[in-house]
Amino acid sequence: MSKAAPSARGLFRATGKKSKPVVQRQLDGSYERVDNLEREKDDFYPTPPEPTRALLHAEIGRLRDFRSIAEPAAGDGAMVREMEALGLNVFASDMIDRGCGAVIKNFYDFTHETFPSYAIVTNPPFSECGWGNGKARWLKHALETLQVEYMALLMNWGWPGAGGMKHFYAAHPPARVYLMRWKIDFTGQGAPPMLNAWFVWDTKHHGETVLRMLDRKSDARQSTLFSEAAE
Repeated sequence: MSKAAPSARGLFRATGKKSKPVVQRQLDGSYERVDNLEREKDDFYPTPPEPTRALLHAEIGRLRDFRSIAEPAAGDGAMVREMEALGLNVFASDMIDRGCGAVIKNFYDFTHETFPSYAIVTNPPFSECGWGNGKARWLKHALETLQVEYMALLMNWGWPGAGGMKHFYAAHPPARVYLMRWKIDFTGQGAPPMLNAWFVWDTKHHGETVLRMLDRKSDARQSTLFSEAAE
């Protein structure tokens, strides 16, 4: 499933159909106040490396339990490259060919028998994961139809707060939630509108959902933060 258009609509939903004036970063590094953010063709916004790196350093021990990791909304391969850089074997797929070598296939066309991994790491299509339009369709397909053992999704921090998500969240509580202390600039134009978090489902986990914080680190120091906090 391509994450391009739905994810972008989720980004701009936070500020309404028309953005309020914002301070936008220019190519020369300066800043200029503009009426609204320019939107990219097909609303395609690759995931910057920092949130993926932060998750990988926090979860790499668990991810190495799997022979492969599925990235079913691969886009241009932004997350795929970060995972492969740590030696993980990644199966990339998407509905749109953006040149990263992904298998072109609709996420909903995969079945439990044909899905190539027991684990997923991705930035999913937001509208398919929320309740207003998608009725958590994407999440249900992953957890109930594909029956993955592990899934890490980069989502809007406020995603669980939708009223309709109550019963789904009760039936499928995440094992861990990592709130990022910085706002991710998906557009590259400055003024990102929302906080994001990694929601991790893991069949090995038992008990209440664990809430942790991720700082903006892009190297192995991220993993030491949790070790120091535990001491």
